[in-house]
Amino acid sequence: MSEPKTATQRLPSLDVLRGLTVIGMILVNATAGMYYGLQAKVFPLLLHAHWEGLKIADVVFPAFLTMVGLSIPMALNRAKMTTGLDVAQARKIGGRVLRLFLIGWLLSNLGWLAHFDGEPWRFWGVLQRIGLVYGAAAVLFLWFGSKTRLGIAAVILLLYWPLSLLPALDGLPGDIWERGHNFIASVDRLMFGAGGHNYVKGPEGYDPEGLLGTLPALAQALLGMAAGEFLMQNCRRSALTLAGAGVVLLILGAGWGFVFPIIKDIWSSSFVLVTTGITLLALAPLHACLDNRDTPLRGPLTLPITFASAFGLNAIAAYVLHFLMNPLLGWDLLTQTYFLSRATVGEAMAALFPVALFILCVWLPVEYLRRKGWILKV
Repeated sequence: MSEPKTATQRLPSLDVLRGLTVIGMILVNATAGMYYGLQAKVFPLLLHAHWEGLKIADVVFPAFLTMVGLSIPMALNRAKMTTGLDVAQARKIGGRVLRLFLIGWLLSNLGWLAHFDGEPWRFWGVLQRIGLVYGAAAVLFLWFGSKTRLGIAAVILLLYWPLSLLPALDGLPGDIWERGHNFIASVDRLMFGAGGHNYVKGPEGYDPEGLLGTLPALAQALLGMAAGEFLMQNCRRSALTLAGAGVVLLILGAGWGFVFPIIKDIWSSSFVLVTTGITLLALAPLHACLDNRDTPLRGPLTLPITFASAFGLNAIAAYVLHFLMNPLLGWDLLTQTYFLSRATVGEAMAALFPVALFILCVWLPVEYLRRKGWILKV
């Protein structure tokens, strides 16, 4: 075993996988835009599962949260070794949480901010959850050791199961296999009303980034944190160990899913284990190929790796950009590629053409940032 990596050293594998995850988020959101906006037939795997089950679309956000945890030891190891959670560090972490939450709230409510009498405002969202998970995980990293944090993750995942089975607060019949018929969703309805400010509207409504679901999301980040600490040790055959851990988590989560179903919208414990396992399995070969190299990787993989790294180096900026650039999906410049090709290649494949062009539009500014060596931090 060699010396641990410094706190400031970046792992190229993390930048690439983070970039692939952000590309996946944009792909999923843009595909949903094609499906709901143009009523295009799209590949079903690129849309979220209605309730229980797992599709490609359901893997990208938990993968990002796993990497939030993975990155924390590399960013805060020096602070842990010196000052710990002092006032200055707490302000730094708290400031980032507030900035992420505010940006997320603004993105979640662009339509409401433009027209108050239109769609209702929404409190929760993707960046809000990222901010809360980052803040809690960073504090736990500075306060506790690795075994304690893994114990906290295990306790959260185990207790979240009976918590989700409690009777709904609004009297809706409880059935974890039925969409919205559970205690977790009822808390969202109690907080913001069944018809108003949740992402899913109606008497069975809830928010997929709601309050209680943030708890298992934190456990996911803590699992990623353990993997990040392991990678910092620079162990031999670390990629193989990483893949082995991914397989174990995947099997445990799949087995648990028979009794506690795999549900993204409440971030069920089985969902956490399965998606964390998939993330580690994806990271393992990237770690083997890209990290600890004396020379840059060359060959046919160079272009896609560079493409993904541009998104990974400025992940939050890319995510915000794709929200702000969303009207492009309605431009004829993009949508004509769908209308002109669907008779030849089929609707599902044709729907990917505007999505691919949209991803390229987001890539241009983040590639510029990469070439300049600029990393925008929130």
